[in-house]
Amino acid sequence: MNDCPHVEELPQPAPEPLSDTCPECLAAGTHPVQLRICLVCGHVGCCDSSPGRHGTAHFTDTGHPVMRSFEPGESWRWCFVDGSIV
Repeated sequence: MNDCPHVEELPQPAPEPLSDTCPECLAAGTHPVQLRICLVCGHVGCCDSSPGRHGTAHFTDTGHPVMRSFEPGESWRWCFVDGSIV
């Protein structure tokens, strides 16, 4: 059972991705290591192993709490507020 209250607050259905890659990395000319999608608005950002850490920056800027891996074959989610996989 999931104890994260933020998952229950997510829009249904989940938002469509706003891009195919991290637009901030694209603009900076860097390459994301892996991608994450915000489950509130669909923003695609790079992971914390990427130079820009744009997925975390998106949470910091917006407060949108839950993201999911945007990598093929992966479906795990992370809550920034709770600091845990949900």
